[in-house]
Formats: sequence, C-alpha cells, structure tokens
Amino acid sequence: MIEVEGLTFTYRKAAAPALLGLDFAVGEGEILGFLGPSGAGKSTTQKILIGLLSGFDGAVRVMGRAPADWGTEYYERIGVSFERPNHYLKLTGLENLRYFASLYRGNGVDLHGLLALVNLAEDADRPVAAYSKGMQNRLNVARALVHNPPLLFLDEPTSGLDPANARRIKDVILERRAQGATVFLSTHNMTVAEEVCDRVAFLVDGKIVLIDSPRALKLRHGKRSVRVEYGGEGHGAVAEFPLEGLDGNHAFLSLLRRDDLQTIHTQETTLEAIFLDVTGRHLQ
Repeated sequence: MIEVEGLTFTYRKAAAPALLGLDFAVGEGEILGFLGPSGAGKSTTQKILIGLLSGFDGAVRVMGRAPADWGTEYYERIGVSFERPNHYLKLTGLENLRYFASLYRGNGVDLHGLLALVNLAEDADRPVAAYSKGMQNRLNVARALVHNPPLLFLDEPTSGLDPANARRIKDVILERRAQGATVFLSTHNMTVAEEVCDRVAFLVDGKIVLIDSPRALKLRHGKRSVRVEYGGEGHGAVAEFPLEGLDGNHAFLSLLRRDDLQTIHTQETTLEAIFLDVTGRHLQ
C-alpha cells in the first residue's frame, strides 16, 4: 500500500533536513506505527504521504502511484486524522460529519453509528465548541472514517483521551484492520503502538533507526529470565532464574511449592525501554 525509498525533506530556511533517507513499506491490511519523540519527523512523513508537502527527494508511492499523480481521486481512498482537531466549532458533531461526508462520492456510512463508535452518540447535537479536546480528537477519528477508506493516516489518535475512550479508539483501529484497511499510525505513545501495531518504526532526528514487529523487538531486547516474589507481607523476597533449564532448576521448583508465593513474571521489556536503549533518547 505504501512504498518509500530514500525520502529526504528539508523545510525552507531550516538548518537540517526534517527527514533523511527514509526507506520503508506498508503492506495491505497492516498497521505500521511510526514512533518517536516530538520533532522526530512523524508528522512531516504523514504530510508527504497524504500530499500536503511536496519538494522532497526520493520516491513515494501509495497504492502504486505517487500521491501527486492520483489527483482528487486520492482523497476518496484515504482517511486522515490530524493530531490537532480542526472542526467547524459552531456546527454540532453530527453536522460536521454530515458536511464532510457530503464531499465524498457514493458514501453510505451511518453517521449516527459512526458517532456511537467513538462514544459521541449522546453529544451528536452539541456544538463542537463545547467539546473537550478528547471529544474533538474522537470526532477527528470518526471524520476519517466517513467514506470508509481502505487506507488510514492517524496522527496521535488517542491524545487527550481517558483510558476507557483510548481503549475504544484502539478497538476501532483493530476493527478497521480486521475489515481489510491499512493504517499508518504516528505516535509517541508506546502502549498504543504495542497494542495495535503489526510493526513499528523508531524515528529519531528524521531517520529510521529500527523497524520490526513489537514481539520480535521485545524478544530480541528482553531479558530471558523469570522473576519470582515470595514471602510474607512486609518482608518478601525476590529471586530471578534464567529461562534456559527452568524445568530442571531445583531452586525454582522449590519456590513453586511454597505457600507464600506471590508473583511470577518473565522479564519482558517494553517498547519504550527498547527505544531508550537503541536511541539513547526519551519519548516526550
């Protein structure tokens, strides 16, 4: 669905490129997470892919063509949710969706159902000016879906959301993938990336420094051991054992028979810890 080769872009009057030689591809029905701190180049990449920025070096093909070669037909095939909400504030949530849906051909999406999907059904007739930032972000996601596009570009889709609504948006993304959609997701939220992405790309200073599936990265960078906590409350103890030979480790098996066993955990790392280890940078 997306092929990028040697993508380099520099903003006018900028001292350094915002993107420097990006190479990646996104398969049909895949969710790719573009992960990195603010200023890493995530939004710049998305703007190029959706045709808002030109004057780049390298090759970009989306669904087999350069975005500029598609013409207006391109926007019938993609849905975009920007990081910052951009709605008509005097219109209601439903009126906003109705207006944007009218811009597309042959759209038959149930707008009330779409609002319910992002937990805005009860606020459908409220002016968007009265919406919180989180509500406006959810309306952003709904608006990206009004024409049921096969390719979605989502920039920080869970920003400003409480845990329940963040979970709802993540479920919406996974449901779209299950229906065959492809998703390009830009975020600095590693939890979101870990839960929904098939692969993630770590982006720092305009360069991709690592790209793979979350599971493969965690297995490669994780610690192959088991941590056991045991003992009474207030004076518990901790023991750690290597995974290799665990079935014959007498000390480990002995702990399993204790009545005061509390927890057992494999020492799995996180994407954020991997990002820090690989790049030396914190996500901000």
